[in-house]
Amino acid sequence: MVKAKAPRRTLDSYAVKHINKIIKAGDCVLMRPADQSKPQYVSRIERIEADARGGNVKVHVRWYYRPEESIGGRRQFHGSKELFLSDHYDVQSADTIEGKCTVHSFKSYTKLDAVGNDDFFCRFEYNSSTGAFNPDRVAVYCKCEMPYNPDDLMVQCEGCSDWFHPACIEMTAEEAKRLDHFFCESCSSEGQKKLQNSHAASRHSDTKVFLLHCCPSSFFR
Repeated sequence: MVKAKAPRRTLDSYAVKHINKIIKAGDCVLMRPADQSKPQYVSRIERIEADARGGNVKVHVRWYYRPEESIGGRRQFHGSKELFLSDHYDVQSADTIEGKCTVHSFKSYTKLDAVGNDDFFCRFEYNSSTGAFNPDRVAVYCKCEMPYNPDDLMVQCEGCSDWFHPACIEMTAEEAKRLDHFFCESCSSEGQKKLQNSHAASRHSDTKVFLLHCCPSSFFR
């Protein structure tokens, strides 16, 4: 006779005693990796469940991948705290949770006054089987035409509003920090500045983007 599976119940929250934190669905957590030489895994809790007596607590999670864990690997524009929300779901023991963290939206992350050890950001969802991203393209900036990496210092042109890496405009980071005003090479003449102003309304439709599923030289308008 097959033994009936013990019923389990869903918990609204759970106190993880070894870290003195309360977790609930929607929280992002740091989880112990199987290989202790690797960084902690990051996941989002989808559901918490326990047995009838409230023990054997399991968390249903959706994993975040680091860029180096993706099929394409880490690229120049990936930030050091960047994560991809994957389609990889799993069930883990609550005992493997080592802390709570915050995964910000890209916009919110760029507005942080200070980035802590437990602050991360996500701007893409990632298909772990195909290596595809959603969205599959992102705007590019500067003469080097690369997507924005929030770890890198950039200066904004007051004419065209594009952003530039100091090194790409033959400037040191220290010089860039001292700037009160900046016009890029294309906007430095009065004629070009007038042209930029007359086309200000159409700039958005002419944004260059980077196709994430192609080689780094694949840009289009």
